[in-house]
Amino acid sequence: MAPRTKPLLEASRTAVEGVLGIMPHSIRVLRAVSLPLVLVIAACGNPPRVNGAAGASPSPSIPWKVPSGAIKSEPIVTPAVAAAVPPDLQERIRQLSLVDVVDLALRNNPATRASWAQARAAASLFGSARGAYYPTVDAFADVSRVQSPATLQRSAGKRTEYGPSIDLNYLLFDFGGRSGSVESARQSLFAANLAHNATLQNTVLQAEVAYFTYMATSALLSAERSAVAQARTSLTAAERRNTVGLATIADVLQARTVLSQEQLNLETIQGSLQAARGSLASALGLPANLPFELEPLPTEIPVGKISLSVDSVINEALRNRPDLAGARAQAAAAGAQVRVARAAALPSVVVGGNSNPPTFAGPSYSMSVGLAIPIFNGFSRQYNIAAARAQADAAVAFADQTRQQVITQVFVSYYALQTAEQRVATSDELLASAEQSVQVAAGRYREGVGSIIDLLTAQTALANARAQQVQSRWQWYTALAQLARDAGVLGVRGETPFPLTQGSVVPRPIPDTNRP
Repeated sequence: MAPRTKPLLEASRTAVEGVLGIMPHSIRVLRAVSLPLVLVIAACGNPPRVNGAAGASPSPSIPWKVPSGAIKSEPIVTPAVAAAVPPDLQERIRQLSLVDVVDLALRNNPATRASWAQARAAASLFGSARGAYYPTVDAFADVSRVQSPATLQRSAGKRTEYGPSIDLNYLLFDFGGRSGSVESARQSLFAANLAHNATLQNTVLQAEVAYFTYMATSALLSAERSAVAQARTSLTAAERRNTVGLATIADVLQARTVLSQEQLNLETIQGSLQAARGSLASALGLPANLPFELEPLPTEIPVGKISLSVDSVINEALRNRPDLAGARAQAAAAGAQVRVARAAALPSVVVGGNSNPPTFAGPSYSMSVGLAIPIFNGFSRQYNIAAARAQADAAVAFADQTRQQVITQVFVSYYALQTAEQRVATSDELLASAEQSVQVAAGRYREGVGSIIDLLTAQTALANARAQQVQSRWQWYTALAQLARDAGVLGVRGETPFPLTQGSVVPRPIPDTNRP
């Protein structure tokens, strides 16, 4: 408060007290009431405090400070904590196969736990809806003290009444409202479980894609190490030829440039491998810093050709896609809600009973049969019926849209797999041609009839061919898993039950990971 304001306030207060001197009690009352009123007015202008801190930040540009202990802090992940894996994983974690990867992903992924919990909740709601077919029985117990006035038959007195009472109600008939609720809950149960199945397939696909990406990056790293070793050999050859006068310093510089470029590519792939490892750990539901190892790379990666037509795979998807079946179940549930809304506008027959506590005249019982006839409630029931029908139409349209999406996804995935098969064959041919080209260029350079540019160009083409061959095979496996998921047949162990014709693409060995 400003210094000049205080004297004015004091003078005003003195004047008021002088005028109201005849009412000192009123002044005290006014002071007692004004203080809480001022506090209430002040509180209305500021957010409430929580845990000793302001309930909101004082400005849009200032972050809110979290009060100490308001939110439970997450446990800190350390290498020691990450290494404390469950007992059943301590052996498998050192050499994970694709089956182990899928199993860990299904067990640890939060999405599978959430969808499973939702399915269990839907099952409980279905059981709750079926309870409408049974009578409801409620028991009460009360104690009352009654004082009665005097009458001609008896004098005034007091008495205590106590005892249990039971109410029974049973819905006999309601024109389909009860059955509609049960059917809606049943279809919702189907939809929730089908959503859980779809979540399982999505989790398996995510784990397989992460696994294939990691394996492809590992093989690519091995191929790039071979390229570095080859570039180093070419640099050594150029330096030797330059020493004996058979090559210029330009050859050495060009070879050294190519070696530096290959080393840079190697370092980039090493970083990509760590990123792929983190993505794989995330797909497994494990901390990214948890140490784990995969089975060694196979000596060859066989690739087959799918023998089913695209129409056959689309039909498989229409029969097996859980999300499509779930959309149909949701449409059926919405249709059942129309029956519920329609029954609310029709009469219902209810049977009731009551057993009252005994009085001085003895126990009393009552039974009733009632007919409830809705007459008018502001057209709300009619609007509810119209809204339920519109929602049912929307659910059917959404199911039809899901069907179109399923067909499109299968069509795109099928031809993506066809393209991946062709890329494998072409990459094999490209690698064979690049290897022969390097051999010819190296021989010509040794004989002195070829240039270093021809040799380095051929080696660069060979490195690219190796990378494309490695990537094409793992991309084929990814495309196969994607097609299996889109067709709704991807198994919980990662299996893809498509008939494949082997031998259409000849497997080629990939570079050894231990090669320097």
